[in-house]
Amino acid sequence: MTRPARRPVSPAGAGMLAMLAAFVTLWPYTGAVRPGLWTFVIVTIVIAVGVSGILARLSLAAVRAGIRSPLVLLVQAIAAAMAGTATLASETAIAGLIPTGQTVRLIGLRLSQSVDEIMNGVAPIEATVPMATLLGLVFVVVAILIDQLVANRLVLLAVVFTSVVGVMPILISFGAINIVWFVMQAIVILLLLRFGARHDPRAPRGASFMVATTAGALTVVAALVLAPVLPVASALPGTGPMLTINADLNLGSDLRRPEGIEALTLVTSSANPPYLRLATLSRFDGDVWRPDRGDRVALSDGFGAPDWGDGIKTVKSEVSIRVTGVSSDRLPVPYAPESIKDAGEGWSAIPENRTVISRTADAAGSDYTVTAETAVPTLEQIRASSASGVPVPPLPDDLPPIIGELARQVTARADTDYDRLIALQNWFRSEFTYSLDAPVDEGFDGTGADAVATFLEKRTGYCIHFAGAFALMAQSLDMPVRIVVGYLPGTSTGEKRGENLIYSVSSDQLHSWPEVFFEGIGWVPFEPTATLGVPTDFIAAAAGGSGDGPEAPKPSSAPTDGASAAPTSSRGPRDDVGSSGAAPLRALNPTPVTLTVLGILVVLLLPMLVREGRRASRVGRARSGDAMAAWQEISDTLVDLGLAAPEAQTARVRADALALTRGVDPVALAPIVRAVEHASYAERTPDAGNLANPLRVVLAQLGASVDSRQRVLARLLPASLFARRR
Repeated sequence: MTRPARRPVSPAGAGMLAMLAAFVTLWPYTGAVRPGLWTFVIVTIVIAVGVSGILARLSLAAVRAGIRSPLVLLVQAIAAAMAGTATLASETAIAGLIPTGQTVRLIGLRLSQSVDEIMNGVAPIEATVPMATLLGLVFVVVAILIDQLVANRLVLLAVVFTSVVGVMPILISFGAINIVWFVMQAIVILLLLRFGARHDPRAPRGASFMVATTAGALTVVAALVLAPVLPVASALPGTGPMLTINADLNLGSDLRRPEGIEALTLVTSSANPPYLRLATLSRFDGDVWRPDRGDRVALSDGFGAPDWGDGIKTVKSEVSIRVTGVSSDRLPVPYAPESIKDAGEGWSAIPENRTVISRTADAAGSDYTVTAETAVPTLEQIRASSASGVPVPPLPDDLPPIIGELARQVTARADTDYDRLIALQNWFRSEFTYSLDAPVDEGFDGTGADAVATFLEKRTGYCIHFAGAFALMAQSLDMPVRIVVGYLPGTSTGEKRGENLIYSVSSDQLHSWPEVFFEGIGWVPFEPTATLGVPTDFIAAAAGGSGDGPEAPKPSSAPTDGASAAPTSSRGPRDDVGSSGAAPLRALNPTPVTLTVLGILVVLLLPMLVREGRRASRVGRARSGDAMAAWQEISDTLVDLGLAAPEAQTARVRADALALTRGVDPVALAPIVRAVEHASYAERTPDAGNLANPLRVVLAQLGASVDSRQRVLARLLPASLFARRR
């Protein structure tokens, strides 16, 4: 039996489809890196790869395929190299197009710089030349691979590859699903599958384009409608909902969740639970605060020398932390950590800000113990010190005047740096209100200079606005300041581990607060956010000093006269625990993950399940002598396996062809063929008997006549379900 000839692949059609797929794959990266030079570079590279591929295939049409494909690949690589060189390093190239050794060295340097920018940046990363170089090289490979996969009709691999590359920036930056990209990618997938079917000789010629298109469109709509309600928030089986945390100030969407989830639990030897920090940010570019950069050392090497000098009292504590609902490349730790046990492999310490970070590990599921030491100066000591000792980054030139003017106005009556900061803290806590929604409604939900200016006018917002405004006002007074991203202290669960209470920290206790560096004392935190925490207020030595340590003040929602070397609070403004103040530890709940996995499996296996049901029904009817059911099952199996099944063939002609070309046993075919002929032509149909057994033999031998890949595809994606019948 001869196989049907495949339709010739149009080089122009394949090239245009590959370029479209590459452009759609590029789309999600605009959310991870600000649009700029890199978008122009990649568009140029994709066009160069696509056009050079089309021209090369047209020019080499007469060349044997085994030689033509490598030549086309070589032409595309040369075109991509020249396009990348012209847009990124033309000054080092011959005629601005041909790369030289200097070009290679320059690109290597920029690649090294781009890695540093990624590791220390916050999405969206600035569109710098190093980032354009990195993304340009990446999309050289991406564009060529997509083009080659499409041209060689490997559409399933093209679908998987473009989907994986497209979703990578969303996964890396912990961003939300880009619905526009999702829809565009779904359309591209449908086009790729249609392209593959039109040029695949094994595809059924009677396939209904309208049925396939309708099924694809309904699948896309179902995904958009049903995905938001599926219980897919669990990152790991049995861990319940998972919150992704990045080192930035984009906390609003997480704080505005309708219901908080448990982020972590902790046990501490201190009188009260501490704040937990993830990252510090002190680089402000006018738009966003960016994470601090610093040298990384092995976690076992510790965090270096303390910031405080001799004569400053300190308090040590031990905190055991179990991360239950946070996915992050940073470990939550109290300040100031000295050592960490049982954190696992892959974690590094940054001594400059005493945080813990990893390039490969995830905080989710970690269970570790931190030994911390906190400086607790007296009121006299901190007043005698000045807010100095580390460089103060320059403020943007276009900083709104209201920020500096209000800073000087609020602190006019204070004599020391500490008193100026206390005046700022008290001003925010007494003159402002806490609101998660007002910044969104009023259009200033951000950390940029203009958003801070609006916040100072509206006087309502949440922690990032308070911390950002406090930091810029302190910086305008020439004080070194940074913002901390982390968690408020947890709420007691009423349970104990040994003699120590267990505390639960909720996702709605995400927080940010400012720190100011005092010479000889180190970084001192302040709490300007209205209604949250206990404001920093050190005790005079004559009143007993601060001998009780930073945890001495009891958690409260109102200011206190007690000493506090760190803002402390047991809950945020959205306190939803019972009157006892205790919330039980959340039990690990595998149900959401189980239901999600089952739902995905059902969707993926639905075509196979429908086809198996149809096969079982026909085998059952064949058992009772239904010849046409048996013959229809043989015909559909041929379609599923990609074998020819012309409808005009008689049963005997098809049986002879199957025996000759596919090695099907004629003895098994004979009773089925006789029964079909009697059912088709005889006036009275005799009892055909049990046709199920010979039918099973025929089906098994047909499956054995093709390779394992085709058998698997026939099971998972049975083409007979979509074949148009006459």
